[in-house]
Amino acid sequence: MTTLNEKLESLKVIPVIALNKAEDALPLGRTLVENGMPCAEITLRTDCAIEAIKIMRKEFPDMLIGSGTVLTNAQVDASIDAGVDFIVSPGFNPRTVQYCLDKNVPIVPGVNSPSLVEQAMEMGLRTLKFFPAEPSGGVNMLKALTAVYPVKFMPTGGVNVKNIDDYLSIPSVLACGGTWMVPTNLIDEGKWDELVALVREAVEILK
Repeated sequence: MTTLNEKLESLKVIPVIALNKAEDALPLGRTLVENGMPCAEITLRTDCAIEAIKIMRKEFPDMLIGSGTVLTNAQVDASIDAGVDFIVSPGFNPRTVQYCLDKNVPIVPGVNSPSLVEQAMEMGLRTLKFFPAEPSGGVNMLKALTAVYPVKFMPTGGVNVKNIDDYLSIPSVLACGGTWMVPTNLIDEGKWDELVALVREAVEILK
């Protein structure tokens, strides 16, 4: 069975998506899957996020789907019920982490300092989100952390087409989270051709 880390490493980038309408989940999922990016982190910052995850899970069973901005145990439960493959949180909340561990669902919590990395390692985690990446020191900060700690990172926050290669060149980076290929305004406006172009451009860069 392919592990989450192996899937992330093969994908290299995870689109971080904020959906305002659940009905956009189907065309967006199709845009991603059919253009070489069969993955999504749906953030729970909008009311329709869980419903959107359910739609993507049903229509694209092989897609790698995570829920993002998970802050509570109730959101963990809703995410699991919706069929996610993994949970992502913006910060390191030991209570949420332990709840996910108890539920046997992978969680990738956000960290941006040595102390937080060590707290995560103490709980047995070895895959972490470096967030917010650019405001927290970017590539230089991440290199300093990876020189010390035997963990894998998924930097997110300010990662874009111009700097993603710098992040991916760090051996401990599995993949990057990004929003530039899935801007919410284009999704809201149904501009699928423009979204297809952005996804394809991202895939080409990763090659």
